[in-house]
Amino acid sequence: MADTPPETLAGRTFTHRTLRGSRFVDCDLGEVVVRGSEVAGMEIDSPWLLEDGSRLLVNGVDVVPLVDAELSRRFPGRELRTAADPGGLRAAWSALESTWAATLQRAAGMPPGTVDASVAGEWSFAQTLRHLVMATDTWLGKAVLQREHPYHPAGLPNDDGGGSAAYDGSEFADAEPTFEVVLQARAERQAMVATFLAQVSADTLAAPRHNPHAPEHVKTVLSCLRTILEEEWEHLRYAVRDLDALAAPPPHSSPIKTPTASGRAASSSPTASLASCGNTRDSPGRHRHTR
Repeated sequence: MADTPPETLAGRTFTHRTLRGSRFVDCDLGEVVVRGSEVAGMEIDSPWLLEDGSRLLVNGVDVVPLVDAELSRRFPGRELRTAADPGGLRAAWSALESTWAATLQRAAGMPPGTVDASVAGEWSFAQTLRHLVMATDTWLGKAVLQREHPYHPAGLPNDDGGGSAAYDGSEFADAEPTFEVVLQARAERQAMVATFLAQVSADTLAAPRHNPHAPEHVKTVLSCLRTILEEEWEHLRYAVRDLDALAAPPPHSSPIKTPTASGRAASSSPTASLASCGNTRDSPGRHRHTR
């Protein structure tokens, strides 16, 4: 049975309405125009914002280049994610390894339970690492190395309900793995990337590969590796953001909740937010980059 198409409000004009405190998740807000409206406190988080050709005008100024530059300032080495040659890719991965190592050390020094805590309904730190295990298995193990059984059971796939040609879900364990198992799987995948990059050649980078999520689309080894780099930096940003929130003094109405048995937070932040699913997918929000 076909999925019910989402309700559309496209092309409409809203005048003298209040959406204060609303939260938009997995919505299409492209080409929305806001005029003469109060936007103080609005938060937008979209990994697609920085894709080629995207723009976001604020009072007539395209802020996309400013956001890109500021993120690279905050995360040194991020600017290497568009490397196109073996040496550049090795440098890009080395920067990621160093930054993630510092982030893991920070998380380890925080109160017990931090790695399993959810902020505003987003994936926990442990779940983020599990998702990166899955992303590496998808884009390196399956797409580049063409392994028949690339997935570690501790991996965490997209939870957008859209499905994927890359896996059917049976590859992943139903039970939550221990954090020790997650760390081991993550370390193994990081080593797998480093080993591949240590010997990759320019000719190999240009070799064709099928998009694991959409096999009818052909990519290159280089584009698959760049997807991994994008995934790593986006999820690092999410992880650091959420660790900052967990370390901050709780406000009167805290968005930080302990995950329920299902792994999702009991409630979310009342802050107005235009979110792109946060840590819920390979790329959007935190999931689209592996789509």
